[in-house]
Amino acid sequence: MSPLRRRGSGAEGIAPRRPHAGRLRRERRGLLKARAEAVSHLGGLLVEMYRRGAFRDDLIAERCSVVLGIDARLAEIDELLHARREIPRCTCGAPLFRGARYCATCGRSVDADGDHASDATIVEPRAVDP
Repeated sequence: MSPLRRRGSGAEGIAPRRPHAGRLRRERRGLLKARAEAVSHLGGLLVEMYRRGAFRDDLIAERCSVVLGIDARLAEIDELLHARREIPRCTCGAPLFRGARYCATCGRSVDADGDHASDATIVEPRAVDP
């Protein structure tokens, strides 16, 4: 096994790891620049075709598919960046840590599963305005 290859990577039944948010933001910035450039090229192509009086639907469709592909990837990245996870919280509002038997803030007991307290509620995280 290669020292750079992670053990268990590519195995079936294992969920892929979520990419780091910094890498996703970097890729998003690059895609936005590539999209602006592709739209600019598409506009220039249309102007040139209009100038010559001959439109080629195959070229227009090809350039539009590039822009739509970039848009699809941008939507995936936005979904990954803005995905929310439910955080188990105690009724006091403190987050419950995995494997904890008691709430670290108020001391209430946690179920045997360690996922949430017996009198706890699951509260969705608050949306943070950018």
